[in-house]
Amino acid sequence: MFKPADLFDLAQTEHAAIFADCKFAWDALKKIESYLASVPKQNPPKRFPGASIGEKVFIGEGTIVEPGAMIKGPAIIGKNCQIRHNAYIRENVIIGDGCVLGNSSELKNSLLFNGAQAPHFNYIGDSILGHKAHLGAGVKISNFKLMPGNIFVEIDGAPFDTGLRKFGALLGDGAEAGCNAVLNPGSILGRGAVIYPNVFWRGILPANMIAKNKSQIEVVVKRPREVN
Repeated sequence: MFKPADLFDLAQTEHAAIFADCKFAWDALKKIESYLASVPKQNPPKRFPGASIGEKVFIGEGTIVEPGAMIKGPAIIGKNCQIRHNAYIRENVIIGDGCVLGNSSELKNSLLFNGAQAPHFNYIGDSILGHKAHLGAGVKISNFKLMPGNIFVEIDGAPFDTGLRKFGALLGDGAEAGCNAVLNPGSILGRGAVIYPNVFWRGILPANMIAKNKSQIEVVVKRPREVN
């Protein structure tokens, strides 16, 4: 499940060329900066009052950029997206059509396929979100481990060096992470996989599988307090 086509429908991005010659899907992260340098840029087709937009930014038709948003660039943002209030798009970002980047969400060196959503208080660093992948409120994708060295993933039971010092997560098409979940560096979610809220996830979750906490909630009778 590590090839680009194992995780993503490449017809759901206008930038499938970035995956050419990529043995592993994460190899595309190494190519985002050079890919953006080779694509002609234009200034936004219209003004977005109250938003800060850099020079090397392309914004597709029908996209809304709300006041308070910052897009540093270089970046390509597709058609009919919502870049909401206080969204922060840093360097080297590719966003497909119909995507949502919401309030206080931060994005850097990442690619979002069409229909991907990060609507509330999300951090996405050095990651790829597939077609209609969705992050619940407060989901953080950690892209940098505290200890020195590159990010490793497990292949056939053995650690494999990705060659990346910074690597957040790959979310396959339709994958979801619930509110306040944390995806540790090098996490990979297969197509349709689900991470439940508040889960601290590390590693590989195969397609259509669910990861959830086992903590139990105690329910007791509500009793009136005694008043002295």
